[in-house]
Amino acid sequence: MPEQTTEVTAAGIARLAGVGRAAVSNWRRRHADFPRPVGGTETSPSFALSEVEQWLRDQGKLSEVPLRERVWQQVAGHPEGAVTALVHAGCGLLLVRDRPTTWLELAAVSDERMAAVLPHAVEHALTARLGPDAPRDVHSDAGVHGPADARSGGSVHSGAGVHTGTGAHAGTAVHTGTGTHGDTTAHADATARTAHTARAVRTPSADALLPSVPLLRAAAELAAEIGAGQTFEFLLGRQLDANPRQYTLTPPGLAGLMAALAETGKDTDPPGGGRRPVRSVLDPAAGTGTLLRAVAGPAELLAQEADPSLAALTALRLALHGDGSARTTPARTVRAGDALRADAFPGLAADTVLCHPPFNERNWGHDELAYDPRWEYGFPARTESELAWVQHALARLRTGGTAVLLMPPAAASRRSGRRIRADLLRRGALRAVIALPAGAAPPYGIPLHLWVLRKPGGELRPVPELLLVDTTDTTDTAGPAAPGTAPASTGGGRDRLDWPAVHTAVLDAWRDRADHPGVSRVVPVIELLDDDVDLAPARHLPRPAAGGGAAGLGDVRERLAEALRLTADLTPPPAELAAPAHWPLTTVGELARAGALSLRTGTGSTTGERVLTEHDVLSGTAPTASSGTATPSGTTSSGAASSAVADAPVLLEPGDVVVPVLGGGSAARVVDEETAGAALGRNLQLLRPDPAAIDPWFLAGFLRGTANNRQASSYASTAARLDARRLQLPRLPLAEQQRYGERFRALAAFEDALRTAGRLGGQLVRGMYDGLTDGTVTPR
Repeated sequence: MPEQTTEVTAAGIARLAGVGRAAVSNWRRRHADFPRPVGGTETSPSFALSEVEQWLRDQGKLSEVPLRERVWQQVAGHPEGAVTALVHAGCGLLLVRDRPTTWLELAAVSDERMAAVLPHAVEHALTARLGPDAPRDVHSDAGVHGPADARSGGSVHSGAGVHTGTGAHAGTAVHTGTGTHGDTTAHADATARTAHTARAVRTPSADALLPSVPLLRAAAELAAEIGAGQTFEFLLGRQLDANPRQYTLTPPGLAGLMAALAETGKDTDPPGGGRRPVRSVLDPAAGTGTLLRAVAGPAELLAQEADPSLAALTALRLALHGDGSARTTPARTVRAGDALRADAFPGLAADTVLCHPPFNERNWGHDELAYDPRWEYGFPARTESELAWVQHALARLRTGGTAVLLMPPAAASRRSGRRIRADLLRRGALRAVIALPAGAAPPYGIPLHLWVLRKPGGELRPVPELLLVDTTDTTDTAGPAAPGTAPASTGGGRDRLDWPAVHTAVLDAWRDRADHPGVSRVVPVIELLDDDVDLAPARHLPRPAAGGGAAGLGDVRERLAEALRLTADLTPPPAELAAPAHWPLTTVGELARAGALSLRTGTGSTTGERVLTEHDVLSGTAPTASSGTATPSGTTSSGAASSAVADAPVLLEPGDVVVPVLGGGSAARVVDEETAGAALGRNLQLLRPDPAAIDPWFLAGFLRGTANNRQASSYASTAARLDARRLQLPRLPLAEQQRYGERFRALAAFEDALRTAGRLGGQLVRGMYDGLTDGTVTPR
């Protein structure tokens, strides 16, 4: 058999060796024996992984490639593309988990023989988990149903064209450049209408599987260490991270909240009492399946996704989720196709619908769906694609079933949708509109909404009220921290939301359905049925008064006075001037090679409850609360959204020094006992000094020098990037280091006090303005 060569790019080599890409470029220039490119382009060449590994070992730059890195490199360098490799790996992992004896028998034969008999075994495993496949028809090519016939059509959407729209999941550009028909548009429409009749994962042929056999063997080896499901989550997470612009993801914390809303309250019980032993949950725009993975307890999961390759990955992800056998696990049904144009579940009456639909999608089928029976509440305008998804969700619910949709804030107030919103209110279908903090989901700059709906009908009487919840300021309600301490982590941005606080605020408001000033209000429907039918919570809920209102301003003033006193006490003494010092210098890279310190890069993943983010380091706040376990992309879930094994989290220890690598500013943080145990976040680098050789405060102080940061930063892109290995330190005895370290520690305490005073001062000023303008504070 010809050797299947796995290729790796310069970025992959840098990851293997634990260095930056600039170091790889230097190796290519300085070492004549560096492996020659075997593929790629002149600007982005690829190299044979085996040759690179051998060269790194010969140079003493690599002892052993971690197994997970080896597997990922085989995925990334697959000749048919990473998506095809992931589908084949998922099929193999499903076989490893569900039919371990069969896998062991297959693994004992040659690669050619293994590829020849694998399709039969894979078909049995896929049928047991995902149901039987539909008969192949004229549309059964690789561009429609995935990798079944990839050998004849090339890669299966190997990345290009996935999620090319502005919405969460691509709906119109499913077949970008893969078809060979003369009329591409007509072929895409035909595909959208017929693709959903087949299983999302077609059984790969022997010829298609042959190049993937080494990958399957390596993936099975990794699965023996961390589990089949965890292995697939890791590989899928790497693919999502490597192509961030091609996928718009639903953050796991948000997915957990949406699932909890659908499961909480009286609305989840069917009429007549009693609860169904296994409920059915549908996601008609499933993306990567994060919403369905967030569903707790046994449930029949049904999904539809417009992109066939993404539908295949989602089907495998759901099939590998959980440890139950195929006989005891409820069905997982995933279909490819546009749910609005070609609904795969036309007769479904699901208990729950969870959906993160595409936003601002103009080509959603307005012209051809004008007389569709799903538009019970009015025909959506061309600009109201989100209201089309709302009505699709209601149409696929049983009477009394609950739907939770993520919506753009404009959908609550656009005039073109006011008639549909009014009818949703009159018939009692819309139960709540919840404003989330900015940063909850992409686009991260605006506060998105959650709509909670219940399908009316039967004996259910319309509820003449709407719950409005505003959590945009949830993380500000805890009040200021004590003077001299770091304030609580604040929300309002990606990777720094306090998801547990958001969960608590939203679920408490949903359960209680009561008025809480500034947070929630139950509004009679009659008050909302005006000319605009504006349902934005901010229009009906006044912002909570700063500092707890007029009554709390005195407490804020006392805290500010205490913070100012502490700031005055910590003010540094007058500087004693001296001539510039000329110390012998060393670099962080040299110290790392000498063993005086170690370097680690943040992965963003965590197995605990806290993660130190870039924002926390820059603002001096406490580590951000996490909402559960690690996810493929390194963020965290609320215990159900994902249990992926991404790169192993880097846990902080007292005395560690953390520096941001982006932004061009000078910042460094010494980890104390309270911060220890948190995971290191993305875009952060950890320096762990040997306390017998380097004082951590001395290290952090010199790392913050402006000139030091400038010489260690690169400006090749739109943002400056810090190379921590190039940061310089003077060679000083430990006692002299400690003398400098004490001064740097005092400066850090002064800086924290200034932050606290500034925050309390701003809160007092805002509270006074609010009090004077609403009459609760009198001028004097």
